[in-house]
Amino acid sequence: MVAAVDGSETAYHAAAWAAVDARLHGRPLHLLCSMAVPFGYGDRPTLPVGERDWLRDEGERALREAARIAEAAAGGPITVTAELTFDFIVPTLLDRSRSAHRVVLGSRGLGAFRRGLLGSVSTAVAGHAHCPVAVVRTPAATDPVAASKPVLVGVDGTENSVGALEVAFAEAAFRGVGLTALHAWRDTSGLDLPIDDWAGVRDGEEAALAESLAGYAERYPEVPVRRIVVADRPVRSLLDESANAQLVVVGSRGRGGFTGMLLGSTSNGLLHSVDIPIVVVRAAS
Repeated sequence: MVAAVDGSETAYHAAAWAAVDARLHGRPLHLLCSMAVPFGYGDRPTLPVGERDWLRDEGERALREAARIAEAAAGGPITVTAELTFDFIVPTLLDRSRSAHRVVLGSRGLGAFRRGLLGSVSTAVAGHAHCPVAVVRTPAATDPVAASKPVLVGVDGTENSVGALEVAFAEAAFRGVGLTALHAWRDTSGLDLPIDDWAGVRDGEEAALAESLAGYAERYPEVPVRRIVVADRPVRSLLDESANAQLVVVGSRGRGGFTGMLLGSTSNGLLHSVDIPIVVVRAAS
């Protein structure tokens, strides 16, 4: 498990959530802090020695605090390692994602500039990482009330949501909770579509969801599944239902996605709006 930290509050929330998740999965946690700044030329930043020393001290302080928070949040034995780098964070995280179980990020960084930067970091990493990417926004993600809620997964009936289903069922099993599978089948807004047989359409969409879930009950008999089919936009319906979940899992691309896309509209929309942790699972190319 790799968690990126920068000394911001949300990064510490991410470290705490990553520690709980790492312990659930029986994996070590690696904390990574990049103090790179876009200064100079070339493929890595260059800074005067004095400023570089100051940044190193700040980075090491952030890592120490993140490690303390992670060990306290884990609630049991966990191996935590820390690393400070002056390489740019996005390519570094993408490289680490090749061997990581999961990459975990806070939703925004330190200060106004870093907030905007981290938004671009989470979008880029979620769209290109080789492993699932979790983005954490609030401390409620690790409280006992949240821990009792189900995992929510968005299902669109295509191959793009298969990876999300795999991760969501596994997370529900590890956490000892149920799974809510939500299929929103209407991507339009505004005036109603001219459909005469709404009941027939709904029956077809419910059958599509059942087909997507086929086989998982046998593989995860301990996970109770609640199915929701709605005639609504996926972002809005998942955002509404996230109030009743501890974690939302989506694929990186949806029905309208194509191989070269960073993120689909649903995953991108939720990434910047949902309050609970979100895991984005990159679709196979």
